[in-house]
Amino acid sequence: MKVSDVLVRCLENEGVEYVFGIVGKETLDLADSLSKSSQIQYVNVRHEQGAAFMADVYGRLSKKVGVCLSTLGPGATNLLTGIASAQLDHSPVVALIGQAGVERHHPESHQYIDIAKMFEPTTKWSTQIKESETVPAIIRKAFRVAKIEKPGAVAISLPENFSAQMIPGKPLPVTAIPESVPVNEALEAAITLIKKYLKPFIIIGNGIIRQDAVPEVLTFIDTIQSPVAHSFMAKGVLPKEHPLNFFTFGFNENDEVLPGMAEADILIVIGFDFVEKLPKNWNQKKLPVLHIDTLPAEINEYYPIGVELIGNIKMTLQMLNQLELPKKSWVPSDKLKEHIKTAYQIDQDQVNTHSQPFTIENILHCIETLTPENAIVISDVGSHKVSIARTYQPKMPDRLIISNGLASMGIAIPGAIGAKFACPKDPVICITGDGGALMNFSELETAKRLGLSFIVIVLNDSMLKLEVQQMNKKFGDNYGVTFKNPDFVQLADSFGIRGKRASNSFEFENILKEALKSEEEIVLIDVAMEI
Repeated sequence: MKVSDVLVRCLENEGVEYVFGIVGKETLDLADSLSKSSQIQYVNVRHEQGAAFMADVYGRLSKKVGVCLSTLGPGATNLLTGIASAQLDHSPVVALIGQAGVERHHPESHQYIDIAKMFEPTTKWSTQIKESETVPAIIRKAFRVAKIEKPGAVAISLPENFSAQMIPGKPLPVTAIPESVPVNEALEAAITLIKKYLKPFIIIGNGIIRQDAVPEVLTFIDTIQSPVAHSFMAKGVLPKEHPLNFFTFGFNENDEVLPGMAEADILIVIGFDFVEKLPKNWNQKKLPVLHIDTLPAEINEYYPIGVELIGNIKMTLQMLNQLELPKKSWVPSDKLKEHIKTAYQIDQDQVNTHSQPFTIENILHCIETLTPENAIVISDVGSHKVSIARTYQPKMPDRLIISNGLASMGIAIPGAIGAKFACPKDPVICITGDGGALMNFSELETAKRLGLSFIVIVLNDSMLKLEVQQMNKKFGDNYGVTFKNPDFVQLADSFGIRGKRASNSFEFENILKEALKSEEEIVLIDVAMEI
């Protein structure tokens, strides 16, 4: 059996359902082998960055490993941004990358760069196949490394000369990833620490969602009875109306919950990834920390550890919940929760009329009101991402996808494709600015060709709004951050996609209602934003 056939059998053995990518000369054998698979659907996309974003969001939502494919040189460099994004957002992704034959690795050679070395800083593991017989072991290790907490990206480059070689290899057995829990002494120390302080503040991060620990953390919170704030990527863990929900933190400006955290005397930090916001931004008083996570803390002066509980978060919380947890009920002063709701426009009445201002907040309230609880909203990166993190309240965990590690523009449209493959029965809405939209707009052809259905909302203001705001604040003027747009409705039509234009809240509500009924097609809504 040739190497590429063995590789595909190994992918099948790992449960792979989809490979997102673009074929090149160096991956022809692999494409041929994929064509013979009855289990794996190869999704040919329009840009390698899109392939990586699709694999990222698919992996995040399916809890499986997303797989993407590119060829060498520019194919690999195009893939790099999406792989770095998956790595920093802790999405399990494996990238398969074609490479020049090994005989071309030493002299200066056409399209050759050291791919394994290039991907090292952006992955958990980056390697090149050097012996064809090692393919089964490398694939098994790659998937294991990608899934082990904290999940992330793995890159494997396959030199062209190996692909057609004949080997007797077969897949290695897939074994369960071992789970650990804290020892009893650590659990007792955590209880003692909580009892010592009067005002704990609980910070929850995306690790809770990754480890399926939402029921356990809700039990913990309801027992402790202390206030809670979410990172961007953990939104939805607490219901909107939960009395202890103090919403989101991690903003560069006007982070309204910080006074409540500063009023606490200890922080209980559960499943939080520092990549979302460093402790120096939210623990300037250097309060002691109870750290509950899968990995030991990255300790610094703004993250002084009192006790660490390291291991599977779900099982750790189950064990904690069986102990005598103290009740530490308290409320931050100055009506903080009401202030946050007002500042973030969380409880704004949803009555869309011609007279209402047409703002991103009104759009978000409309989406929140009209969509079912299983709806998935994917945010691109820009000023609207900040508004979504503040205002939009998902009805369930893992229903709001925000790229908050690398925070790369262009993720929304390909991310919607990945989401539909992971959750084909769930409505998907991607919200993108006009800047991010045109970065990967071509992937709408991919989605149309595949018969997918989702809603694309393009916030059209002919500028990079976040940069405009930042430059105006810093310099009193802006430069190099405005542009002209195509007619997005006509552009959608050229892809065979239904496009609609909304110029006020009333129109948007009616268009969204109709679009949510369109379960078999893609609908693009061009939103003319007030400037």
